[in-house]
Amino acid sequence: MKKLAKLRSDVPFNELPPLPPDQIKVETIPVLRQVVQSSIALSELKGLAYTLPNSSILLNAVILKEARMSSEIENVITTHDKLYQALSASGPQIDHATKEVLRYREAMLTGFKVIVQKGFLNINGVLAIQETLEENKAGLRKLPGTSLKNAITGEVIYTPPDDYDKILTLMKNLEEYINETDVLSPLIKLAVQHYQFESIHPFYDGNGRTGRIINVLYLCLHGLLDSPVLYLSDYIIKHKPDYYRLLGEVKTKGNWEEWILFILKAIEETSKQTTDQIKSINQLFSKLQNKIKEEASKLYNKDLLELLFEQPYCKIEFVIDRLNVSRITASKYLNGLEKIGILHSKKVWKETIYINIELFELLKK
Repeated sequence: MKKLAKLRSDVPFNELPPLPPDQIKVETIPVLRQVVQSSIALSELKGLAYTLPNSSILLNAVILKEARMSSEIENVITTHDKLYQALSASGPQIDHATKEVLRYREAMLTGFKVIVQKGFLNINGVLAIQETLEENKAGLRKLPGTSLKNAITGEVIYTPPDDYDKILTLMKNLEEYINETDVLSPLIKLAVQHYQFESIHPFYDGNGRTGRIINVLYLCLHGLLDSPVLYLSDYIIKHKPDYYRLLGEVKTKGNWEEWILFILKAIEETSKQTTDQIKSINQLFSKLQNKIKEEASKLYNKDLLELLFEQPYCKIEFVIDRLNVSRITASKYLNGLEKIGILHSKKVWKETIYINIELFELLKK
């Protein structure tokens, strides 16, 4: 693979230099110390994910949470309740914000499928993610005039590269950087590539959410996670002013160190949060398993219980398909578990949904 061009200090900020930046600027002692802490937390998460009864339990929960939080950064607001309802019941009442968040989930799964099948993430893969998010094929920006403004004052704070050929060249350079394996820690490179993608701002819409999807896929691509079960957007929302300030300071001051430390701490904190969530899910699974065996042993079915964790908002059709049973038997299972307090039924449009009460509360935290 050809050597990447070095960072040039004489390039104006709206003429973004290619990657990589000067290694001395990104591989500082504080950064290397934080890499160790972040790597430990991420490794524990990766290992503990295998202790779940079924890997889909965490994947569904985390992707929805990441989708909701990442969309919230863009002021697209919905609730866990609306999301799970929309996944479980069909109907015309799904609001626009909920549809947008569900598209984020679909885009994440689209990107994950790409890297599993191909073993790399190229420009076409990134385009597929953005197309799924935005439901259009506008592709890379071709028209001039894009600028990022302060939402309150209207002041232009950054003008990204404004020439199609330049954008394409930078995206090819980014593609190479994302897929290349070298001596630099992949966690440091994750922070660098995220800055670069957001600075290229290659699309008319969906840049922020596409960039945050790429972050998690990058960890999977380099073997740091086996599935996209990290919701970094939660940390970004909690520290939103710092996130945008540090993005800007890389451009204006060359402040790579603080930006990389921010992303590394986001990885560490959210890894620990997800690890704690896995432990809580495992504990709850065992608790409900014992409750069913003690109070309604005839209703116990491990596949059914796993389904109720994969689909906290469950319906009769899900049980019929998973267990290959009749509607009468499926209804008997769900109604029986409601009687002992594990499920709570709710009418959503024309369907009855059965909510795994304690799990849903756990996933909202």
